[in-house]
Amino acid sequence: MSHLDAARAWLAQDPDAVTRDELTSLLARVEEGDPAAAADLEDRFSTRLAFGTAGLRGTLGAGPNRMNRVLVAQAAAGFAAYLLERSSGAAPTVVVGYDGRRNSDVFARDSVEIFAGAGLNAILLPRLLPTPVLAFAVRHLGADAGVMVTASHNPPDDNGYKVYLGGADQGAQIVSPADAEIAAHIQRIADEGNITTLPRSVGYANAPESVVEAYVAATAAVAPAPAGVEGLNWVYTAMHGVGWETVSRVLAEAGYPQPTVVEAQIHPDGRFPTVAFPNPEEPGAMDLSFETARAVDAELVIANDPDADRLAVAIPDADTEGGWRRLTGNEIGLLLGWRAARAAATGLREDAPDGTAGPAGDAGAPASLACSLVSSPGLQAVAEHYGLDFHSTLTGFKWISRAPGMVFGFEEALGYLVNPGTVRDKDGISAAVALLEMAAQARGQGRTVGDLLQEFRETFGAFASDQISVRVSDVSEIAGIMASLRAQPPAAVGEIAVSRIDDLLLGVDGFPPGDVLRLWLDDGSRLIVRPSGTEPKLKLYLDVRGSSAKKARRRLEALRAGAEELLAAVRR
Repeated sequence: MSHLDAARAWLAQDPDAVTRDELTSLLARVEEGDPAAAADLEDRFSTRLAFGTAGLRGTLGAGPNRMNRVLVAQAAAGFAAYLLERSSGAAPTVVVGYDGRRNSDVFARDSVEIFAGAGLNAILLPRLLPTPVLAFAVRHLGADAGVMVTASHNPPDDNGYKVYLGGADQGAQIVSPADAEIAAHIQRIADEGNITTLPRSVGYANAPESVVEAYVAATAAVAPAPAGVEGLNWVYTAMHGVGWETVSRVLAEAGYPQPTVVEAQIHPDGRFPTVAFPNPEEPGAMDLSFETARAVDAELVIANDPDADRLAVAIPDADTEGGWRRLTGNEIGLLLGWRAARAAATGLREDAPDGTAGPAGDAGAPASLACSLVSSPGLQAVAEHYGLDFHSTLTGFKWISRAPGMVFGFEEALGYLVNPGTVRDKDGISAAVALLEMAAQARGQGRTVGDLLQEFRETFGAFASDQISVRVSDVSEIAGIMASLRAQPPAAVGEIAVSRIDDLLLGVDGFPPGDVLRLWLDDGSRLIVRPSGTEPKLKLYLDVRGSSAKKARRRLEALRAGAEELLAAVRR
């Protein structure tokens, strides 16, 4: 079938007036001989968004290589078929949530209608809510599966479809082979070629408010406000996302003072008007937060990304331009891991309902800390210090959340799992409460979060990390770079010799095969190169350890310079 024929067939089944008009206009321009329109049509119809372990994620628009109502209907019908295939006879239950991005509510309602039409017990969360509330609801409601319509911190024109499984998967994100099995069902639906024939039903249930109340209660219980919290002066931003309503309720129940909010970013707005990329890691994304913090002389800034599954933290720093420094994901992860390790070592389970369980970790396995392989090796030092197990996993919380005995897990991309007994995914709200507890405890002792970081270095060593992120317009460039590094492995990075290279495609340390290169240097430093799983980026992760913060910074600067030289040489 030609791209023109495929586009016309797509148009005939598209229920969305906006994408129908978009595609009709594009077809007219193609038929007039517009080469740019022809290239656009080819991009939309030469392939389709792949359904993988991150579900679906892509730019809004018409065609199978975009996020739209046709694609979502195919995904929902395919996922329903997968759930029915693996069910033991009873109708599977699936709960659906959505955030404040464009069309999130539309995609969510399409999904529950198709799930209900397929004979599933479909439940829709009561309104736009954070991703962690959906992840919580899967377990809280005993559902067989969950779907969250979100593109998290992706650019404004993106949306996505994130899938969780209940039962033995305990509400975690899907992993292989479930992704391929679901994708096969979706492809079958797409090949049948007409979503208008899919049965739909409005006989789905709306989740009661008690589900949100239960999440609020469970999250507030993670870290009730300690002594020293009185007068804590802090700033919060929701980054135009859905976090604030739930965060404010958790703060009230846990006993924390309400923050000064960044007014321009506090309410959901799918246009994300004040940020180029609604990701706290991106340059400039937290500028309004810092401006607000300076105006009120705050002690701390806390930010969530748009679906509130990530947490960013900033502290005053006289040596940083503007007087505020955003902590790295590794710094936050090491502080929260330290907190979790102390609790586990004293025989407390942070995810236990009454806080009195023994030192076993999740599911009765020995208590452990876990992080992705690109996150700071400092977490292993913390685990060893407190006699806990440690697990390094592939990137993504679909892997971290499955670490045996985990009491805490994190990834350097601002993702933290502090309450594995209730939410089996990263959760920027529970992480925020845990961080506020640490800040308040330090405050009660006349100290700051900066002092906690110094104490960490004195206790465990000075770990320093950095990242080089290369955004590309053509994703094939990333594959080319990875192929070049494999074909001609570097003997050195800068002036430091490479002692060993682990290629995870070949299978290393029990990891499932992955497109990751891990370079170990003679001085103990580490450089990891991998494509992003959710964005058109190549990422390089740099980690060093020094006897002091100053020496670690120098070593990190040298490693970064060497990594940039290596990257430039490969891209020539």
